Amino acid sequence: MATQSDQPTVEQYDLLLQGGHVIDPANGRDGILDVAIAKGRIVAVDRNLASERADQVIDVTGLYVTPGLIDMHVHVFPQHFDISVVADAQSFSSGITTMVDAGSAGAANLTTLVEQVINRSKTRVLAFVNVVDLGMGGDFEQDVGRMIPEAAAEAVDAYPDVAVGVKLAHYWTWQPWDATHGPWDNVERAVAAGELCARPVMVDFWPRPPERSYKELLMHKLRPGDIHTHVFAQQFPIVTELGRPNELLFQARQRGIIFDLGHGAGSFWFRQAAPAMEHGFVPDSISTDLHTGNAANGLVTNLLHVMSKLRNLGLSVQELVERVTVAPAREIGHPELGTLSVGAEADVAVLEEQEGRFAYIDCGRARMTGTRRLACRLTLRAGDVVYDPKGLTMPEWTEAPEAYWVCRAPAGAPSDWAPPVHPSLS
Repeated sequence: MATQSDQPTVEQYDLLLQGGHVIDPANGRDGILDVAIAKGRIVAVDRNLASERADQVIDVTGLYVTPGLIDMHVHVFPQHFDISVVADAQSFSSGITTMVDAGSAGAANLTTLVEQVINRSKTRVLAFVNVVDLGMGGDFEQDVGRMIPEAAAEAVDAYPDVAVGVKLAHYWTWQPWDATHGPWDNVERAVAAGELCARPVMVDFWPRPPERSYKELLMHKLRPGDIHTHVFAQQFPIVTELGRPNELLFQARQRGIIFDLGHGAGSFWFRQAAPAMEHGFVPDSISTDLHTGNAANGLVTNLLHVMSKLRNLGLSVQELVERVTVAPAREIGHPELGTLSVGAEADVAVLEEQEGRFAYIDCGRARMTGTRRLACRLTLRAGDVVYDPKGLTMPEWTEAPEAYWVCRAPAGAPSDWAPPVHPSLS
């Protein structure tokens, strides 16, 4: 287990998370360690850090401390794609500090996504750019003429700090082929855009063999580093008649194809996931495909809910954390995320594993009963406390500081505002 024993240059910590079980796969950490934060960054991770150096000490004994989680497949562009959710309303309550919008915007409206969502969110929001210039949300997704590789690549290059790649989705799942709709039009154009901007492609795909086969996609059309999301959806030949994972999956992984969960409203089935995982095929990353069709009805709810399903299918907490931190950070080309490295921005999740009897459902409306559930107790974004429902960072009200007992000024009040004096108290 790696530790970071070198002392930081700061004189004082703003915050010290003390006594938690740190899981930081990027640095090989897995054990009881303290995490010190100052000026919005991680400044030390080690055993028995000096509590007298901290302005505030938070006891997280019995809890897991991890890098802020990354959900690399969400939809958070309600100004355009009407089933989108609001990033800040969904992220912090499940320990997420980074969300990646998966193709809601294309070249024609990426700037709007940046200005109205990314720049206004406390959550770090990144984006895959749709190969369709208008993104998602209408019949235009079937218009091959709007799948312009050059435009998509130029949009990615125009926003290198937030655009992580190219997305394709929702194309010609059952309609007859015709002169303007070929089997591979959207895949070939998206991959061409990925080549132009040197970024990965995330693929939402519906196979239609023999013209558009799953094997052709994985072994010939996609490049190493491209991402197949929705891997446990019903339409893929994931499990053989013998109840074993298709050997094609391992062959594709060997050539560098990345498999992402992408739960969604129709893309996670226990009958696919359970036998595949039991016999050694586990997704490389875990994401939700969060939108209004699955966020509020118990199907997805949040990233921790999806992780809990896989926990009850046999993954350890360490395996789960890896797939929502360092793995997606690597897949989207942002290795500075998903880590508690000294110097990294202090995005931190404090999680609790609860034991009991819990039920989970899949997209076919089938139920699985399990014994474990993950919950978020505290989230820090760039060192700021953004979620603390049980008051880990707060005093008992009877011991609250003096400022607690003074009426706060209403928004917009002048600096010399004074609280009203009620006659009954004068």
